[in-house]
Amino acid sequence: MKLYFSPGACSLSPHIVLRELGLPFEPVKVDLATKTEEGGADFRTHNPKGYVPALLLDNGELLTEGPAIVQYLADLAPEKKLAPPNGALPRYHLQETLNYITSELHKGMGSLFNAKMPAEWREIAVELLGRRLDFIAGQLEGKTWLMGDTFTVADAYLFTVLGWAKWVKFDLSRWPGLTAYMERVAARPAVQQALKAEGLI
Repeated sequence: MKLYFSPGACSLSPHIVLRELGLPFEPVKVDLATKTEEGGADFRTHNPKGYVPALLLDNGELLTEGPAIVQYLADLAPEKKLAPPNGALPRYHLQETLNYITSELHKGMGSLFNAKMPAEWREIAVELLGRRLDFIAGQLEGKTWLMGDTFTVADAYLFTVLGWAKWVKFDLSRWPGLTAYMERVAARPAVQQALKAEGLI
């Protein structure tokens, strides 16, 4: 498998998952500004969407969109329990959580990277994101991980999105539970490996 990634982007989530699972893969770095892969190839020839993550499977098929990729990977090694079994109600709760992260947190935090965003729009976006984080912080209360006592693909994704806060100057100190959670995730060996491989630490 090949994982097309850009350092610190949402592709960090499947990168973490691959290392948590111990699956063999080839990382391919992508420059998102120029849409070129390391070595100069046009990334859009592999993924016409032009953004990461993208996972090229051994059979030549391409899988895109982080929540789909991480579930596919988790199902390759079900014994690692990074996702509940397909068809079980906990799996749908995992999908519910992944959807919340992608639609309410990823898009919200990601919008703050836009340097052309007018100040009043940013203020509205920050306020809305704060309400969304209030909810996710509440979901974590009394739990080690998002889904309970077991680290799942949802934790890899939430960690990735919350990690953008420092780049967009969004203060997470209002949610001490989230900052403690980030420290727990960051301490995992597979997460450390992914961060080092991407040059983030």
